[in-house]
Amino acid sequence: MAEKTDSDSRKLLRRLRDTLAEEGEGQERLDNITHLIADSMGADVCSIYLLRDADTLELCATEGLNPESVHQTRLRIGEGLVGRVAREASPMNTGDATAERGFRYMPETGEENFTSFLGVPIQRLGETLGVLVVQSRDGREHSEDEVYALEVVAMVLAEMAELGAFVGEGEALAAPHQRQILFRGGVGQEGAAIGHVLLHEPRVVVTNPVADDPVVENKRLHDAMDTLRGHVDDMLSVAMGTAGEEHMKVLEAYRMFANSRGWVRRMEEDIERGLSAEAAVEKEQSAVRARMGRVPDPYLRERLHDLDDLSNRLLRILTGQGGTGEAGSVENPILVARNIGPGELLDYGRDLKGVVLEEGSVGSHAAIVARALAIPLVIHAERITAEALNGDQIIVDGDQGLVHLRPEDTVAHAFRDKMAMQAKAQERYSSIRSKPARTRDGVTIGLHMNAGLMADLPSLEGSGAEGVGLFRTELQFLTRSTVPRRGDLAALYGRVMDAAKGRKVVFRTLDIGSDKVLPYMKRVDEPNPALGWRAIRVGLDKPGVMRMQLQALIRGAAGRPLAVMFPFVAQFEEFKEARGLLLEQIERERALGHVLPEGVEIGAMLETPSLAFAPRQFFELADFISIGGNDLKQFFFAADRENELVRRRYDTLNVSFLTFLEQIVARCAETGTTLSFCGEDAGRPIEALCFAAIGLRTLSMRPASIGPVKHLLRRVDLAEARAVIDTARASGAQSVRPAVMDWLARQT
Repeated sequence: MAEKTDSDSRKLLRRLRDTLAEEGEGQERLDNITHLIADSMGADVCSIYLLRDADTLELCATEGLNPESVHQTRLRIGEGLVGRVAREASPMNTGDATAERGFRYMPETGEENFTSFLGVPIQRLGETLGVLVVQSRDGREHSEDEVYALEVVAMVLAEMAELGAFVGEGEALAAPHQRQILFRGGVGQEGAAIGHVLLHEPRVVVTNPVADDPVVENKRLHDAMDTLRGHVDDMLSVAMGTAGEEHMKVLEAYRMFANSRGWVRRMEEDIERGLSAEAAVEKEQSAVRARMGRVPDPYLRERLHDLDDLSNRLLRILTGQGGTGEAGSVENPILVARNIGPGELLDYGRDLKGVVLEEGSVGSHAAIVARALAIPLVIHAERITAEALNGDQIIVDGDQGLVHLRPEDTVAHAFRDKMAMQAKAQERYSSIRSKPARTRDGVTIGLHMNAGLMADLPSLEGSGAEGVGLFRTELQFLTRSTVPRRGDLAALYGRVMDAAKGRKVVFRTLDIGSDKVLPYMKRVDEPNPALGWRAIRVGLDKPGVMRMQLQALIRGAAGRPLAVMFPFVAQFEEFKEARGLLLEQIERERALGHVLPEGVEIGAMLETPSLAFAPRQFFELADFISIGGNDLKQFFFAADRENELVRRRYDTLNVSFLTFLEQIVARCAETGTTLSFCGEDAGRPIEALCFAAIGLRTLSMRPASIGPVKHLLRRVDLAEARAVIDTARASGAQSVRPAVMDWLARQT
């Protein structure tokens, strides 16, 4: 078989385009394509395998194999040479297929007579849709030009599959972006919502993958590249002088890629083979995404991500298709993205009904903002950006970490009924909004809310919260490209206290590190960031920012009472040092003649087991302590809350954990130190009841949880609940949950 020249490649693509343009059903088109490719390449066999589900390939068309095996022969991903091509997302070229690792003979196809094998993945933007195979009787490897030509053809097939050119009977030929799909992800923020997809980066649709004139396409490519480089230079100009060293390095890497001759040369070669400019960009982008999945080095992965982002920008320039959408562009918008920064998420505003991410984490910037916006968030919804289209109906179940894309009517109706019941319950809770959370045996529990944005503060009135038990101050740092000014922070803190209308607000100082890295702060590579340089450790090692924030808090109080809490304290000395910094700033402000707070309470978050065993002097010195349940639980059970394999393995109502909490309650009672519990578990009614039963008298949670928690607490006798817990513990039960649930079920 003769090697294909560039003109032969263009000729094949033109024939392919003409074949696709003909009237006909999807199956007929596939049959015509396999005949065309076999004829053009002088091969004995051409076969197209497409994914019928995430794990299974189906033979959908063939020229040269047994036609009765079409839609009958199926392979698992990784099974046989075809399955191996799909799994590895890279070509396989051999003159002796039977000698290759993983070879599997499928007798129903009649392929035993064909020795040579060339298979290439049919993929779009790194997503494998199937495998294109040519086989011949003569045992020879195909040339690089032949491999390249088949890759180009496979890429065009992927584009046409995306446009619905091969719709027919069977799962593998289902119309794209039409079937209902259930995604099982992780819980980033609880809650439920039904609405329509708003893609953060809408898919760019390439409608003209094949082009006749490479000169015209090359000019289009270079014009678009000039525009792209201009955009990158503008970004650098804006950042110059304000961005930190790490941020500038990222932008410089951006510019390096935008001026990469290798990148441009590969796209020029794709155009010479017969692709349009935008198809050439997508072909190289697919290769980059395939590499991203195989590169273990996080730095290299990040650089490949930069190139992927530049490709998206270049595609939008070439096609004129828009970038980031606006919340008002769809009804009841639910944002869908691979990942998103806090500033970008806040730009969408409070119109969002929910967020779904392919990546993300429970402690990520996006999760923090989602909690502040009080909207459900599901993370790790793999491949949803490849499946979803703007405007698709979508259901987000943040309580279960489930996402229903294009749900059936029965599912949507059932979910609406569930939401209606929740809304009815909220109406019931509103009737007790102004009443105290007083149990039947006369114990009053203080219920406070967590916040992080000014926009959260109206929830104080609506939820019935008695105050703000945790105001996260890091959002104002995370959403800026430079360190915020002291005056701006002081004004913000003052507005927060104004909005609280005399209710107590506990300000937690900057909690950064782990996965909350400031854009202008040098990233520190750590093997386990959750156990690394974060929160109070950063503040004490780099006291300049902490001093500035403490000054802003003192000034923002403007003569009113001030409560400051230091995060992630692991030992007494850290608290003493941080407390000393605050007292120093108070004396400094006094010397400057500034108005001082009416009174200052200084507390700590107990998030590490070590602090529970601190000397008595710590509990005497701290004005208040807040148990940070999310971190404390993961360290107590040695179960990373970012790890879906273990994060749900251990129950909050585990006897060991409740006993540990009781010890903290007892130590605070000895010294008269105010104690609260802050975290997701505080907002779960059963957990809140158990916390109250073991002696916790203040709980802080998201605003929407206050009604359900108060409703339950007002119906129970805490002494009875404590007796149930003690009995379960004495019985050797691992968790008190079953016993408490059974007891509640018997309550009238």
